Amino acid sequence: MTAEWVGALANVATLAVILVTAIAAFVQLRHMRSSNQITAMTECRETLESPAFRAAQLFILNELPKRLADPVERQNAFHLPPIGQYEAISQVGNVLEGLGLFVKAGILEAEIVCDYWALLVTRNWHNMAPLISRARRVVKSDALFENFEYLAVLCEDYTRKYPSRYPNGVRRMPIDASLIDEPVLDDR
Repeated sequence: MTAEWVGALANVATLAVILVTAIAAFVQLRHMRSSNQITAMTECRETLESPAFRAAQLFILNELPKRLADPVERQNAFHLPPIGQYEAISQVGNVLEGLGLFVKAGILEAEIVCDYWALLVTRNWHNMAPLISRARRVVKSDALFENFEYLAVLCEDYTRKYPSRYPNGVRRMPIDASLIDEPVLDDR
């Protein structure tokens, strides 16, 4: 074997080592991204399931529509920043704004977030939309809660596209009809 062949083989071997190293680095980066996403999802889930967030969300879902229907009470909801019980608007809005930012920045995958929290996001958006629209007009900026809005749009589109995410071809458990005829209480 000539010196040129030995040199050529050494170059090929070096290229192979570099290629394998690059692939390993890419795989490791994907694992790190997945790990970071799991951490971020866990933090978001803990926040969304916290007693304080749940109380604020119950206010948004149950109390806010009633209060906005009352012209006198509606004026209390218009205070910027919100005060008293209306601070629930900021609390829910800020958490969902952050979640929307994580999706927009690619920290969390939109499909996972929408599959997990679409109902929560869209219900809160629709109940808060009148106040968000008014606040945007007052502050003269559509930037207020724009990441929350972005996430609500993604969630609505997702639920239209996937009314059920149950895997095709997998059997369902039998329906237990023992309580189906019981009255439904609207306490969300």
